[in-house]
Parts: sequence; C-alpha cells; structure tokens
Amino acid sequence: MKSDKSRKRFVFLCVAPATILFFIFMILPTLNVFRMSLYERGAYSPNETFVGLRNFQHLLKDTQFIRSMQNMILLVVVVTIITFAFALVFAAILTREKIKGQNFFRIIFYIPNILSVVVISGIFSAIYKPENGMLNSIIGLFRDMTDPILWKGEKLVIPSIIIAMVWQAVGYYMVMYMASMSSVPASLYESANLDGAGRLTQFFQITIPLVWTNIRTTLTFFIISTINMAFLFVKAMTSGGPNGASDVALNYMYSQKDAGLYGYSMAIGVVIFLFSFALSACVNRATSREPLEF
Repeated sequence: MKSDKSRKRFVFLCVAPATILFFIFMILPTLNVFRMSLYERGAYSPNETFVGLRNFQHLLKDTQFIRSMQNMILLVVVVTIITFAFALVFAAILTREKIKGQNFFRIIFYIPNILSVVVISGIFSAIYKPENGMLNSIIGLFRDMTDPILWKGEKLVIPSIIIAMVWQAVGYYMVMYMASMSSVPASLYESANLDGAGRLTQFFQITIPLVWTNIRTTLTFFIISTINMAFLFVKAMTSGGPNGASDVALNYMYSQKDAGLYGYSMAIGVVIFLFSFALSACVNRATSREPLEF
C-alpha cells in the first residue's frame, strides 16, 4: 500500500507541472477568447461592452471574412491532397524500387522542413519575382515575356502559395511513410506478384491499407497545422494581398485586432477554433476503419 501511494504521488508530481502550465497558457486563454468574443473592446482599452452575439452576426455579413475563410479552406483542402499524394508516391518509390542513394533523396526531400517559413517565403518570392525571377526567366526562354506573369497577382497568388506550402511539407511526411512502408513484409508483395497484381494494385491493396493508421494520424495533424501554416506563408509572402486575394482567416483576425476591433477579432478566433475542431472530428470519423495487422 505504501509503495502504491508513493508511486501515485511520484506520478502526480511529474504530471502536475505540465498540467498546470497547460491550464494557465492554453485552457485559460482559450476560455478568455470565447468570453471576449461576446464583448466590444478596443485593442488597448480596458473598457468592455457586452454585445452578445453581435460580433458573430457581423461576421456573417463581412464579405472579406467570408473570402478569407474560403481561401483558408481552399488551401487546407488542396495542400493536404497534393502533399499526401506526393508523399505517399515518393515514399512508395523510394521504399519499393532499388534506387541508388536513397538516403541522399531522403535528406534532400527533408531539407525544406528544416527551413523556417520566412526563409521559404523569401525563396519563393524571389522565384516569383515578375522582372527577373527564376520562373519567368525560364519561361522567357520559350516565349516572349514583354508582359511578365504576375505569379503573386490576384489570379495566381493562391496557386503560388500552394506550391510553396507543398514543397515545404511533402518531404517530412514522405520520410514518415517510408518508415511505415519499410516495415511491410516483402512476402506480401511477392505473393501479390505471383497472383499477377501490378505495382499500382499492390500500392492501393497492400501498402495503403497496411500504413493507414499512420496516414490517418498524420492527416489529422497536418490539416490542423495547415491552418496555421497558411497564415504564416500568407503573412510572409503577401500579407493578404493583392486586394485581399490571398487573405486567410487568421491573417484577417490579426488585421482586425490591429485596427482596434479586439472583440471582433476574438469572434473570428472562436470561429477558426470551432472550424478546426469540427474539421478534425470529421476527418477522424471519415478515415476510421479496422486496423490491419501483418
């Protein structure tokens, strides 16, 4: 009994500091965001006026907020699909095929994940530069570039950001999937070969089902993190421009706070929080299946 109590006391002392810090720096600020969304207050004023759900009512009529949410959802969906498609394909190729220098390719693909968002944004901003950027310079070898392509103009700014975000993330998840795929028994592929199954069939019928648990976990994590990453890329590359074409919800929230609409920005934060929570729940529900063992 004494040893059991001592063990519980030891576990409590180990867990308590992290729990207290999590409560102080995560739970309390989150609850305060919900509270402040019901008030009208300036960013630097202590005076608060209770307005109930008026901030949320204004959000429904705010066309710029709706546009920023649409951009955020578009980035989350497209970046997730492209990133995971490339990560799975590259991981399968580097795992199944006998390619020299596999470790070299792992390092090359993983390097973008080490770089900060600011550095990556600077690299791609230089690539997209209309006058002498690398992309327009290459295209200029094959066509007249008197009127340079505006890669960060209103029409192409979202695709340009998508490319940068995919380049940053694909290597990290490729390495994770390579670790999972390397543990799949080779005998399963040998049996599939004897049955006449091609590489594509093996990929969808053997590889994907056996690493599905890893895919599901990383998918949920990536979708939530992409909401934050989209804000960082937009802030560093375009600041929401031109004319709000690349604005995302988190960037719009900060702009409203800087404009002195503190309560309104907190209402935007609540919407983003609820959207993230609902999205993760939907993804978990949609991707749930019986785990396969081998």
